[in-house]
Amino acid sequence: MTGTDVQKEAEDSGPSGYAAARLRLLTEEARSGPPRRAALAELTDDWLTGLFAAGAEGLRGASLVAVGGYGRGELSPRSDLDLLLLHDGSDIKAVAALADRLWYPVWDLGLDLDHSVRTPAEARKTAGEDLKVQLGLLDARHIAGDLGLTASLRTAVLADWRNQAPKRLPELQELCAERAERQGELQYLLEPDLKEARGGLRDATALRAVAASWLADAPREGLADARRRLLDVRDALHLATGRATDRLALQEQDQVAAELGLLDADTLLRQVYEAARLVSYASDVTWREVGRVLRSRAVRPRLRAMLGGGKPTAERSPLAEGVVEQDGEVVLARAARPERDPVLPLRAAAAAAQAGLPLSLHAVRRLAATVRPLPTPWPAEAREQLVTLLGSGRPTIEVWEALEAEGLITRLLPDWERVRCRPQRNAVHLWTVDRHLIETAVRASEFTRRVSRPDLLLVAALLHDIGKGWPGDHSVAGEIIAKDVAARIGFDRHDVTVVATLVRHHLLLIDTATRRDLEDPATVRSVAEAVGSQGTLELLHALTEADALATGPAAWSSWRGSLVADLVKRVSAVLAGDVPDDPEEAAPTAEQERLALEAAATGSPVLALRAQTEPSAGQEPSGDPEPLGVELLIAVPDQPGVLPAVAGVLAMHRLTVRTAELRSLHLPDGVDGSVLLLDWRVAAEYGSLPQAARLRSDLVRALDGSLDIAGRLAERDAAYPRRRGVVAPAARVSVHPAASRLATVIEVRSQDAPGLLFRIGRALEDASVQVRSAHVSTLGANAVDAFYVTGPEGAPLPGDEAASVARKLEETLRG
Repeated sequence: MTGTDVQKEAEDSGPSGYAAARLRLLTEEARSGPPRRAALAELTDDWLTGLFAAGAEGLRGASLVAVGGYGRGELSPRSDLDLLLLHDGSDIKAVAALADRLWYPVWDLGLDLDHSVRTPAEARKTAGEDLKVQLGLLDARHIAGDLGLTASLRTAVLADWRNQAPKRLPELQELCAERAERQGELQYLLEPDLKEARGGLRDATALRAVAASWLADAPREGLADARRRLLDVRDALHLATGRATDRLALQEQDQVAAELGLLDADTLLRQVYEAARLVSYASDVTWREVGRVLRSRAVRPRLRAMLGGGKPTAERSPLAEGVVEQDGEVVLARAARPERDPVLPLRAAAAAAQAGLPLSLHAVRRLAATVRPLPTPWPAEAREQLVTLLGSGRPTIEVWEALEAEGLITRLLPDWERVRCRPQRNAVHLWTVDRHLIETAVRASEFTRRVSRPDLLLVAALLHDIGKGWPGDHSVAGEIIAKDVAARIGFDRHDVTVVATLVRHHLLLIDTATRRDLEDPATVRSVAEAVGSQGTLELLHALTEADALATGPAAWSSWRGSLVADLVKRVSAVLAGDVPDDPEEAAPTAEQERLALEAAATGSPVLALRAQTEPSAGQEPSGDPEPLGVELLIAVPDQPGVLPAVAGVLAMHRLTVRTAELRSLHLPDGVDGSVLLLDWRVAAEYGSLPQAARLRSDLVRALDGSLDIAGRLAERDAAYPRRRGVVAPAARVSVHPAASRLATVIEVRSQDAPGLLFRIGRALEDASVQVRSAHVSTLGANAVDAFYVTGPEGAPLPGDEAASVARKLEETLRG
């Protein structure tokens, strides 16, 4: 039977004919999705038109209007009918009689009905008082009666909505936020409400309302398909249950999947999650734009008056090379060339996360459209920027989602596709696999002060469950994938092995601690053999806690934490023979010796800048981790204040210190004096490197006291507005008395920041200790620095004095 035949049957047979035609339409296997919803709306329109015509004979100034979902023509099998009987108020009794002729047949068929009878003035007044009524009227559609009456109401309602948008849109945003708080996020729920949860059909409707205000518009790409997918699933749910429900319960998911022709319930959930994620991201972008426009409108009159009527120019503040902040978002600099800079997406993402700012939709789409793929292995900067992004805490999530929405994550990490939106059918897990991995990295960022290699911890956190996209034991599969990913992003062989070990054994500590006898030496030995080293054990301990905390509240407790800590302590005792010796003093290179002799002869600092070349694409990484930036060699006659002077001058010139070595160099026989040698790797925060002569000039002034570095840095900090940025873990300063026989080793683990090394150096100088050598490394946004210090007589510090120095240094960094 054709659609026309179905409608004719409904018209010929009254309510019973409509019911039969409706049932026939819903059971047609050939028709589903948008065509069936449109046909059902059309069938219902024809039936209600007949009822209206029969009951409104001789009545003028009345019309029947569909609103809400029915107004949009989105009738699911068990949807209620949202109807407004509109009238001009000239014949109240006739309108009341007509209402009875309309509503009772609907009720008699057992259909849910949301109805009202109003004049245009009453409808507008109610809409002004009730936001939900106004949203429904935005989708008003004429069914029968006086078309002019309906059209005039639609025009008036839309005009009201646009005029009142600055007031009503914040109300709508608050309404959406409250609903999200109650219902949760559709893209992560195992039994989601397709309509009410965040990212569901209500949010999609809210985006239509924002667009109707002409104040802002949602990103349209993919949004219509996402909405259609959610409606299709709701249709199948109604047919499978026979009820007007929007909650996709576990026991009904297989049947709904079969109704849609999908492989299984997991495939169904993944499609639902993908649609919800797109709606959620579009909502985030849209509400951000609404806020920006409303703020702009609020300040524009005042700015225009100040500027004499001219158009104000948006302030652009640099964040990184090719990346700036504008209007509370991170955008690309005007000179940025994504097509020539494959690291730019990661640099922009890291800068945004560190600043606690969102990535502009336009910027992300431009990057997705034009950026070239990264070479394999990645350049060192790309790896560093990824680590910085992962270590930025909560802001990482929003930035990651922005990259993922435009397909940039799967281009950077192709293995991500298998875990993207993958459900976890375990009540303990709060998140999909991909979100759990990001949550674990966020949790791990809180523990970066506990480990000597925070970069390996963060990357292992990102990859620890990557094997869940493959059959078999996900830890075994994940180890293979992690090896490939870690090598591709540029880690050396040793670090690749550590990351793979962490992924393979990420459940080892928690499983052993809660299921094995820790008093049995064989248990502890087996863990020690699997882990292999103190450094890996330290990382695995932090990863275990981060993984559990990111899983959900049921996965971690103080009891579990104490069991794992006890196991780690026992395993560490087995591995205790791995104690570091004093660092061996390497023989100076010819260039280092030349600079040292020149410094000794002139009595002033000498320096040289040398560009660092990186392996070409496809070259196997080997040896030590690939350094970043350029090499800066400095030879300075031994004197107090060298470390803070050098670090301060570099901070003034906006040079980031990636690695640094400081040591005293023995001069050849016959040469008087001693020289400090500094071998550092530095990179410009943005722009080009300064001239070596300028650096040397400022260093001379810093050493003789004529350059006020602290004042200059304070002035620069005051010139830039403070951003909320990332709330980083507090700095941790510790003393390692067993690490050296000749000096006291003080280790600093902190958030990297401009001037950090200057502050540390000055604090050590103020404590009247001598820095015998220093070993500084920056891993993403984390600084891990070790300083070998002695007292004025050249001996290691007494224990209480070392503890006091560490405590004061920690207070300085937290101040």
